[in-house]
Amino acid sequence: MIVFVLLALILAAGYYSITNGVYPITFKQFFESIFRMQQQEDIDLVIFELRLPRVVLALMIGFGLGIGGAVLQGITKNGLADPAILGINSGAGAFIVAYMLLFQGTFSGDQLLMKLLMPLIGMVGGLFAATIIFLLAWNRINGLDSQRLLLTGIAISTGFGSLSMFLSLKMKAQDFEMATVWLNGTIYNATWTYVVSILPWFLLVVPFIIIKAYKLDLFRLQENVMKGLGIQVEKEKWLLMAGSVILVSSCVSVSGSIGFIGLICPHIARLLVGLKHRHSLLVCGLVGMLLLTVADFIGRSVVAPAEISVGIILSIIGAPYFIFLLVKAKV
Repeated sequence: MIVFVLLALILAAGYYSITNGVYPITFKQFFESIFRMQQQEDIDLVIFELRLPRVVLALMIGFGLGIGGAVLQGITKNGLADPAILGINSGAGAFIVAYMLLFQGTFSGDQLLMKLLMPLIGMVGGLFAATIIFLLAWNRINGLDSQRLLLTGIAISTGFGSLSMFLSLKMKAQDFEMATVWLNGTIYNATWTYVVSILPWFLLVVPFIIIKAYKLDLFRLQENVMKGLGIQVEKEKWLLMAGSVILVSSCVSVSGSIGFIGLICPHIARLLVGLKHRHSLLVCGLVGMLLLTVADFIGRSVVAPAEISVGIILSIIGAPYFIFLLVKAKV
Protein backbone atom coordinates (compact mmCIF):
# COMPACT_ATOMS: atom_id res chain seq x y z
CA MET A 1 0.00 0.00 0.00
CA ILE A 2 2.82 2.40 0.90
CA VAL A 3 4.59 1.66 -2.39
CA PHE A 4 1.42 2.35 -4.38
CA VAL A 5 0.79 5.59 -2.47
CA LEU A 6 4.37 6.74 -3.09
CA LEU A 7 4.14 5.85 -6.79
CA ALA A 8 0.90 7.83 -7.07
CA LEU A 9 2.52 10.85 -5.38
CA ILE A 10 5.58 10.56 -7.65
CA LEU A 11 3.39 10.45 -10.79
CA ALA A 12 1.40 13.44 -9.54
CA ALA A 13 4.57 15.41 -8.74
CA GLY A 14 6.09 14.51 -12.11
CA TYR A 15 2.95 15.53 -14.01
CA TYR A 16 2.67 18.81 -12.09
CA SER A 17 6.36 19.58 -12.71
CA ILE A 18 6.03 18.91 -16.45
CA THR A 19 2.84 20.92 -16.97
CA ASN A 20 3.56 23.93 -14.75
CA GLY A 21 6.10 26.68 -15.09
CA VAL A 22 6.75 29.81 -17.12
CA TYR A 23 5.10 28.04 -20.06
CA PRO A 24 2.00 26.25 -18.65
CA ILE A 25 0.63 23.16 -20.42
CA THR A 26 -2.95 21.91 -20.16
CA PHE A 27 -3.86 18.28 -19.53
CA LYS A 28 -5.23 17.99 -23.07
CA GLN A 29 -2.00 19.32 -24.60
CA PHE A 30 0.06 17.01 -22.37
CA PHE A 31 -2.04 13.94 -23.21
CA GLU A 32 -2.03 14.61 -26.96
CA SER A 33 1.71 15.26 -27.00
CA ILE A 34 2.71 12.23 -24.92
CA PHE A 35 0.60 9.81 -26.98
CA ARG A 36 1.47 11.58 -30.27
CA MET A 37 -2.19 12.29 -31.07
CA GLN A 38 -1.57 15.88 -32.08
CA GLN A 39 1.96 17.14 -32.44
CA GLN A 40 2.75 20.79 -31.72
CA GLU A 41 6.35 21.85 -32.09
CA ASP A 42 6.40 24.27 -29.15
CA ILE A 43 4.63 21.83 -26.78
CA ASP A 44 6.91 18.96 -27.83
CA LEU A 45 9.97 21.15 -27.24
CA VAL A 46 8.90 22.08 -23.71
CA ILE A 47 7.89 18.54 -22.73
CA PHE A 48 10.44 16.28 -24.42
CA GLU A 49 13.51 18.51 -24.53
CA LEU A 50 13.21 20.67 -21.42
CA ARG A 51 10.95 19.27 -18.69
CA LEU A 52 10.65 15.49 -19.19
CA PRO A 53 14.42 14.75 -19.16
CA ARG A 54 14.69 16.94 -16.07
CA VAL A 55 11.95 15.02 -14.27
CA VAL A 56 13.39 11.63 -15.33
CA LEU A 57 16.86 12.66 -14.15
CA ALA A 58 15.46 13.90 -10.83
CA LEU A 59 13.70 10.56 -10.33
CA MET A 60 16.85 8.57 -11.08
CA ILE A 61 19.11 10.71 -8.90
CA GLY A 62 16.63 10.68 -6.00
CA PHE A 63 16.37 6.89 -6.24
CA GLY A 64 20.15 6.42 -6.41
CA LEU A 65 21.01 8.78 -3.57
CA GLY A 66 18.25 7.32 -1.37
CA ILE A 67 19.44 3.73 -1.80
CA GLY A 68 23.10 4.76 -1.53
CA GLY A 69 22.41 6.44 1.81
CA ALA A 70 20.51 3.40 3.11
CA VAL A 71 23.44 1.10 2.29
CA LEU A 72 25.97 3.39 3.99
CA GLN A 73 23.83 3.65 7.11
CA GLY A 74 23.42 -0.13 7.10
CA ILE A 75 27.09 -1.07 6.87
CA THR A 76 28.28 1.65 9.28
CA LYS A 77 25.41 1.15 11.77
CA ASN A 78 25.23 4.93 11.90
CA GLY A 79 21.98 6.80 11.26
CA LEU A 80 23.97 9.98 10.56
CA ALA A 81 25.86 8.45 7.61
CA ASP A 82 25.18 10.19 4.32
CA PRO A 83 27.17 10.27 1.06
CA ALA A 84 27.49 14.07 1.25
CA ILE A 85 28.47 14.17 4.93
CA LEU A 86 30.96 11.31 4.54
CA GLY A 87 32.76 13.11 1.71
CA ILE A 88 31.86 10.76 -1.14
CA ASN A 89 29.98 13.53 -2.97
CA SER A 90 32.92 15.89 -2.53
CA GLY A 91 35.43 13.32 -3.78
CA ALA A 92 33.39 12.61 -6.89
CA GLY A 93 32.77 16.34 -7.34
CA ALA A 94 36.47 17.23 -7.13
CA PHE A 95 37.35 14.72 -9.84
CA ILE A 96 34.52 15.99 -12.04
CA VAL A 97 35.66 19.62 -11.63
CA ALA A 98 39.20 18.55 -12.53
CA TYR A 99 37.74 16.83 -15.60
CA MET A 100 35.83 20.02 -16.49
CA LEU A 101 39.03 22.05 -16.10
CA LEU A 102 40.99 19.66 -18.31
CA PHE A 103 38.37 19.74 -21.07
CA GLN A 104 36.87 23.17 -20.44
CA GLY A 105 34.87 24.70 -23.25
CA THR A 106 33.53 21.32 -24.42
CA PHE A 107 30.54 20.91 -22.07
CA SER A 108 28.31 23.72 -23.35
CA GLY A 109 27.05 21.69 -26.30
CA ASP A 110 25.68 18.17 -26.44
CA GLN A 111 29.08 16.45 -26.48
CA LEU A 112 28.01 12.83 -26.08
CA LEU A 113 31.40 11.25 -25.33
CA MET A 114 32.40 13.92 -22.79
CA LYS A 115 29.13 13.54 -20.88
CA LEU A 116 29.16 9.73 -21.02
CA LEU A 117 32.61 9.72 -19.41
CA MET A 118 31.53 11.95 -16.50
CA PRO A 119 29.98 9.13 -14.38
CA LEU A 120 33.17 7.08 -14.76
CA ILE A 121 35.34 10.00 -13.61
CA GLY A 122 32.95 10.64 -10.72
CA MET A 123 33.14 6.99 -9.63
CA VAL A 124 36.92 7.10 -9.51
CA GLY A 125 36.73 10.19 -7.29
CA GLY A 126 34.01 8.75 -5.07
CA LEU A 127 35.82 5.44 -4.59
CA PHE A 128 39.08 7.27 -3.88
CA ALA A 129 37.43 9.44 -1.20
CA ALA A 130 35.52 6.50 0.32
CA THR A 131 38.69 4.36 0.52
CA ILE A 132 40.59 7.11 2.35
CA ILE A 133 37.70 7.70 4.77
CA PHE A 134 37.11 4.03 5.58
CA LEU A 135 40.82 3.30 6.03
CA LEU A 136 41.24 6.24 8.42
CA ALA A 137 38.12 5.25 10.39
CA TRP A 138 39.23 1.62 10.69
CA ASN A 139 41.04 0.05 13.60
CA ARG A 140 42.11 -3.56 14.13
CA ILE A 141 40.32 -4.03 17.44
CA ASN A 142 36.82 -2.65 16.91
CA GLY A 143 36.67 -2.53 13.12
CA LEU A 144 34.85 0.49 11.70
CA ASP A 145 34.46 3.27 14.26
CA SER A 146 31.18 5.09 13.52
CA GLN A 147 32.10 8.32 15.33
CA ARG A 148 35.53 8.42 13.73
CA LEU A 149 33.92 7.70 10.36
CA LEU A 150 31.67 10.75 10.66
CA LEU A 151 34.49 13.08 11.75
CA THR A 152 36.85 11.77 9.07
CA GLY A 153 34.14 12.13 6.43
CA ILE A 154 33.49 15.76 7.36
CA ALA A 155 37.23 16.53 7.20
CA ILE A 156 37.68 14.80 3.83
CA SER A 157 34.53 16.47 2.51
CA THR A 158 35.87 19.89 3.48
CA GLY A 159 39.22 19.15 1.86
CA PHE A 160 37.76 17.96 -1.44
CA GLY A 161 35.28 20.86 -1.40
CA SER A 162 38.16 23.34 -1.10
CA LEU A 163 40.02 21.55 -3.89
CA SER A 164 36.94 21.79 -6.13
CA MET A 165 36.65 25.53 -5.50
CA PHE A 166 40.37 26.05 -6.15
CA LEU A 167 40.18 24.16 -9.45
CA SER A 168 37.03 26.02 -10.53
CA LEU A 169 38.85 29.35 -10.04
CA LYS A 170 41.29 28.25 -12.74
CA MET A 171 38.50 27.98 -15.31
CA LYS A 172 37.32 30.44 -17.90
CA ALA A 173 34.38 32.65 -16.88
CA GLN A 174 31.70 30.58 -18.65
CA ASP A 175 33.00 27.26 -17.31
CA PHE A 176 33.51 28.71 -13.83
CA GLU A 177 29.86 29.77 -13.68
CA MET A 178 28.74 26.33 -14.81
CA ALA A 179 31.02 24.58 -12.27
CA THR A 180 29.85 26.81 -9.40
CA VAL A 181 26.17 26.16 -10.12
CA TRP A 182 26.89 22.45 -10.55
CA LEU A 183 28.76 22.23 -7.21
CA ASN A 184 25.68 23.54 -5.39
CA GLY A 185 23.65 20.62 -6.77
CA THR A 186 21.40 21.22 -9.74
CA ILE A 187 19.72 19.47 -12.65
CA TYR A 188 18.76 22.60 -14.58
CA ASN A 189 20.80 21.48 -17.62
CA ALA A 190 19.31 17.96 -17.73
CA THR A 191 19.36 16.24 -21.10
CA TRP A 192 18.64 12.74 -22.36
CA THR A 193 22.42 12.32 -22.75
CA TYR A 194 22.84 12.58 -18.98
CA VAL A 195 20.03 10.06 -18.46
CA VAL A 196 21.73 7.60 -20.82
CA SER A 197 25.15 8.17 -19.20
CA ILE A 198 24.05 6.97 -15.73
CA LEU A 199 21.43 4.38 -16.75
CA PRO A 200 23.91 1.46 -17.25
CA TRP A 201 25.31 1.92 -13.74
CA PHE A 202 21.82 1.86 -12.26
CA LEU A 203 21.00 -1.34 -14.15
CA LEU A 204 24.19 -2.97 -12.84
CA VAL A 205 24.33 -1.75 -9.23
CA VAL A 206 20.69 -1.51 -8.07
CA PRO A 207 19.90 -5.25 -8.64
CA PHE A 208 23.18 -6.15 -6.89
CA ILE A 209 22.22 -4.09 -3.82
CA ILE A 210 18.68 -5.51 -3.77
CA ILE A 211 20.09 -9.06 -3.86
CA LYS A 212 22.39 -8.20 -0.94
CA ALA A 213 19.53 -6.69 1.12
CA TYR A 214 19.44 -9.58 3.59
CA LYS A 215 23.17 -9.08 4.27
CA LEU A 216 22.43 -5.49 5.27
CA ASP A 217 19.96 -6.84 7.85
CA LEU A 218 22.74 -9.00 9.35
CA PHE A 219 24.96 -5.95 9.80
CA ARG A 220 22.77 -4.99 12.76
CA LEU A 221 24.36 -7.93 14.62
CA GLN A 222 27.77 -7.88 16.25
CA GLU A 223 30.61 -8.74 13.87
CA ASN A 224 31.63 -11.87 15.80
CA VAL A 225 28.04 -13.14 15.50
CA MET A 226 28.10 -12.49 11.75
CA LYS A 227 31.37 -14.38 11.43
CA GLY A 228 29.82 -17.24 13.41
CA LEU A 229 27.04 -17.37 10.81
CA GLY A 230 29.65 -17.79 8.07
CA ILE A 231 29.45 -14.24 6.73
CA GLN A 232 32.66 -12.76 5.31
CA VAL A 233 32.08 -9.44 7.03
CA GLU A 234 34.87 -7.37 5.52
CA LYS A 235 34.30 -8.66 1.99
CA GLU A 236 30.55 -7.92 2.15
CA LYS A 237 31.18 -4.51 3.69
CA TRP A 238 33.56 -3.46 0.91
CA LEU A 239 31.33 -4.88 -1.85
CA LEU A 240 28.28 -3.02 -0.54
CA MET A 241 30.30 0.15 -0.01
CA ALA A 242 31.62 -0.05 -3.58
CA GLY A 243 28.07 -0.50 -4.93
CA SER A 244 26.82 2.48 -2.92
CA VAL A 245 29.74 4.69 -3.97
CA ILE A 246 29.33 3.80 -7.66
CA LEU A 247 25.62 4.61 -7.51
CA VAL A 248 26.12 7.89 -5.64
CA SER A 249 29.08 8.98 -7.77
CA SER A 250 27.19 8.41 -11.00
CA CYS A 251 24.42 10.65 -9.63
CA VAL A 252 26.88 13.34 -8.50
CA SER A 253 28.54 13.32 -11.93
CA VAL A 254 25.40 14.72 -13.58
CA SER A 255 23.80 16.70 -10.75
CA GLY A 256 26.60 17.99 -8.57
CA SER A 257 26.66 17.56 -4.82
CA ILE A 258 23.06 17.10 -3.69
CA GLY A 259 23.08 16.42 0.02
CA PHE A 260 20.69 15.12 2.67
CA ILE A 261 18.65 12.80 0.38
CA GLY A 262 20.79 9.88 1.55
CA LEU A 263 20.40 11.02 5.17
CA ILE A 264 16.65 11.64 5.32
CA CYS A 265 15.21 8.88 3.09
CA PRO A 266 16.43 5.83 5.11
CA HIS A 267 14.88 7.25 8.28
CA ILE A 268 11.54 7.90 6.56
CA ALA A 269 11.60 4.43 4.97
CA ARG A 270 12.25 2.72 8.31
CA LEU A 271 9.38 4.62 9.88
CA LEU A 272 7.05 3.53 7.05
CA VAL A 273 7.94 -0.14 6.56
CA GLY A 274 10.28 -1.18 9.36
CA LEU A 275 13.92 -2.26 9.51
CA LYS A 276 14.06 -5.06 6.91
CA HIS A 277 16.08 -3.81 3.98
CA ARG A 278 14.23 -5.89 1.39
CA HIS A 279 11.28 -3.60 2.09
CA SER A 280 12.97 -0.36 3.13
CA LEU A 281 15.42 -0.13 0.20
CA LEU A 282 12.64 0.20 -2.38
CA VAL A 283 10.67 2.63 -0.23
CA CYS A 284 13.86 4.60 0.43
CA GLY A 285 14.43 4.98 -3.32
CA LEU A 286 10.81 6.03 -3.90
CA VAL A 287 10.95 8.63 -1.11
CA GLY A 288 14.15 10.00 -2.68
CA MET A 289 12.42 10.24 -6.07
CA LEU A 290 9.51 12.15 -4.55
CA LEU A 291 11.68 14.51 -2.49
CA LEU A 292 14.00 15.44 -5.34
CA THR A 293 11.18 15.94 -7.86
CA VAL A 294 9.29 18.23 -5.48
CA ALA A 295 12.47 20.10 -4.45
CA ASP A 296 13.42 20.66 -8.10
CA PHE A 297 9.97 22.03 -8.92
CA ILE A 298 10.13 24.39 -5.91
CA GLY A 299 13.61 25.53 -6.95
CA ARG A 300 12.55 26.50 -10.46
CA SER A 301 9.20 28.01 -9.44
CA VAL A 302 9.84 30.17 -6.36
CA VAL A 303 11.85 32.88 -8.14
CA ALA A 304 10.87 32.08 -11.75
CA PRO A 305 12.17 32.70 -14.37
CA ALA A 306 15.39 32.46 -12.29
CA GLU A 307 16.15 29.25 -10.38
CA ILE A 308 17.36 28.13 -6.97
CA SER A 309 19.61 25.06 -7.03
CA VAL A 310 17.87 21.92 -5.83
CA GLY A 311 20.84 21.30 -3.52
CA ILE A 312 20.06 24.56 -1.68
CA ILE A 313 16.38 23.62 -1.30
CA LEU A 314 17.29 20.24 0.16
CA SER A 315 19.89 21.78 2.47
CA ILE A 316 17.21 24.07 3.91
CA ILE A 317 15.17 20.95 4.70
CA GLY A 318 18.02 18.62 5.63
CA ALA A 319 20.22 20.79 7.87
CA PRO A 320 17.65 21.13 10.69
CA TYR A 321 16.92 17.40 10.44
CA PHE A 322 20.63 16.59 10.71
CA ILE A 323 20.89 18.77 13.84
CA PHE A 324 17.84 16.99 15.27
CA LEU A 325 19.49 13.59 14.69
CA LEU A 326 22.72 14.79 16.33
CA VAL A 327 20.83 15.99 19.41
CA LYS A 328 18.82 12.77 19.51
CA ALA A 329 21.96 10.62 19.26
CA LYS A 330 23.61 12.62 22.04
CA VAL A 331 20.56 12.15 24.29
